[in-house]
This record gives sequence, C-alpha cells and structure tokens, in this order.
Amino acid sequence: MIARLNVGGAALSVLQLAHEQERRGHDVTVVAGTLAEGEESMEYVAEELGTHLLKLPALQRPLSPRADLSAIVGLRTIIRERRPDVLHTHTAKAGATGRLAAVLSGSARPPVIVHTYHGHVLSGYFDRRWEHVFRTAEWGLARVTGTLVAVSEEVQADLLRLRVAPRSRFAVVHYGVDVPDWNEDDERARERIRAELGIGDETFAIGWAGRLTAIKRPGDLIRTLRAVLDQGVDAVLVLVGNGELRHQTEELARTLGVEDRTHFVGFQRHVREWYAAVDASLLTSRNEGTPVVAIESLAVGRPVVATRAGGTATVVTEGESGYLLNVGDVAGLGQRLVELARDPALRARLGAAGVADMRARFATSHMADELERVYERSRR
Repeated sequence: MIARLNVGGAALSVLQLAHEQERRGHDVTVVAGTLAEGEESMEYVAEELGTHLLKLPALQRPLSPRADLSAIVGLRTIIRERRPDVLHTHTAKAGATGRLAAVLSGSARPPVIVHTYHGHVLSGYFDRRWEHVFRTAEWGLARVTGTLVAVSEEVQADLLRLRVAPRSRFAVVHYGVDVPDWNEDDERARERIRAELGIGDETFAIGWAGRLTAIKRPGDLIRTLRAVLDQGVDAVLVLVGNGELRHQTEELARTLGVEDRTHFVGFQRHVREWYAAVDASLLTSRNEGTPVVAIESLAVGRPVVATRAGGTATVVTEGESGYLLNVGDVAGLGQRLVELARDPALRARLGAAGVADMRARFATSHMADELERVYERSRR
C-alpha cells in the first residue's frame, strides 16, 4: 500500500513491483489513497499493467486526525477481509496507518509486515518538536515491522543515524526499472519532439523530469542553463512535469533571459520519449531517495549531471555514467554539461555505460527477487 499514486519514483516502483509479482503468480492488491490538490496521477500505469488497484479515499498525505482514523479503520477492514500473507507499506503516511491497522487486526494480522522508506521526513522538513514526534512514531512502528527496507544505502545510513532501528532490522533494495533496447520508436519520438519544440539537430538539449517543488531546487535548473549558455553553447532546457513552483520558475527564466531557451511541457505520460529527445539529464535536488528519473535517463543512454543528494550516488557513477556535484554548485553543474555538449563521443560513452549499469543493477526482476528474500526472512 502507498499513500497516493502521484507522479514520482515511489508510485512507479510500487506498480512495477506489483506487476512483476503478479507475473510470478502472486495475488497482489495495491491500496492507494487520495492525491493532493494539483498533483498528477499515475493510476494510468496500473491500468496499462493490469494491476489490481483498490482506492481508499480517507488515506491522504496531510495530517488529519479524522481522516487518518478513518483510513486506519478502512485498512483494518481490508486486512480482515483479504487476510494477506504480506503487508508491504510504502511512504510515511501509508506506513503509519497501514502498520497500525495491521496491529489492530487481531487474528487477521499479516504474518509478514514490511515497510519501505523511499526517503524520509525525519529531518530537515519540520521544526524540532514535530521532528521529535515523527521520530518517536517511527521508532515505535519499527518494533511491529518484520523488516525495514531502504531504497538506497544513503537512505539507510540516514535512518541508522536517526536510530530508527538497529542495522540488523534493515535491508537495502534498489528500485527496478525495465530497460528495453533503443529502438525505432525511440528514434521517431526524438525526431518528432525536437521538431515540435523547434530544437535543431546540433542544439544540445538538457532534460529534467519531476515535480517543480522546493526540494527539487528548480531555480538551479534555470541558473545552470544560464551558465551553459554563457559559455557559448547552443543549448535548451526541457522540463517535464508541473508543481507549485512552476510559475516562479518561469518567472526566473524570464528574469535571466533564457525564456526562449526553456520549454515547460507539463505532465507527460510517456516519459521515455522525452528522455530520448534530449542529450543529457540534469538533477539539482536538495534531497532524493533513489531518483528514478536518473535511472530512466541512463536506461535510455542519456548521461546524468546531478547534485550529490541522498541516493543519487547509488544510481549515477561519477565519471562513468555521469557527474555528481554539491547541492547548489550551479557553476560546476554547468561546466559538466558544457563538456558533454562539446564532446558527443563522451556523451555516447557515458550513455552506453549507464544502460549497461541499469540493466545489471536496477532490473524489475532483481527488485522482486530481493523483496521475496526479505519476505521470507521476515516470516521467520
């Protein structure tokens, strides 16, 4: 179960995992809550994959005693009716309500309870009082959980530092993403999108995908583009996705004189086409769990220039599939992109290495294998 199927790595990972588990013969139901206002939905992925989805409207991201209690009661009813062998929760709100519902389910309590941290909100998001409340809650919930899963070594290290649970209770399971070969559809998509946006064959296109929110530092995307242009590179920036900072980011593009070099294309269902259309991807986030956008970009053979935030270093190998810079280092990010723009052979080498690495480490089947071992371990 997951709090909501909003656009992002957590939702995509959960749906692809469920599909792979169903393919292996398991009976899987994904329980998901309500999107926040302005968020785009990934329910269409469940429809495309044929995954059984059960909506629970009371389950929502904001704190609400009434709605949260209703969600717990609803989840307890689902557990008692379906009597699952495994309850696997994802993200903070689903993790709290789901595990409390399991504890309150009496004889129907699932034999295996697993929770995955796709990141966390235990530091840097709230004031100290609320941080203490959330850490105490996580500490308690960890005691009723068989195994705690982190999506990267960096996320696990954070949780260990915060003393959520001892190391023996954790497992690291990376995201899984299918990596098909580059094909004619990719080539046609690249030509079509670049033609629609007026991007010439010789123009260096920088891509970004996600939600335009504070933690993604979208202003640094615009500043980095300005730094690349200032070095004489013919470049554009293509931003896929929406968010509360879109208007502010568009304003910054106008202020810095790069409005005509910046394409805000909004939410797109078939994001692989957009990775195919660009030449490299840029990530400027302040924090990440495991950035699926980096995995998806590398899977299409597009090198990634990113900030060294959270689990990004788990995906991007410095100097082999891309480059990592400190958060806020706009000049450094720009310089690495300039190097890629001026050296197509370097782009091709890093892109090919990225494809091979993603296939070796981030296949959906590998994620499912690892989690089956986690479930077996938790059953003992």
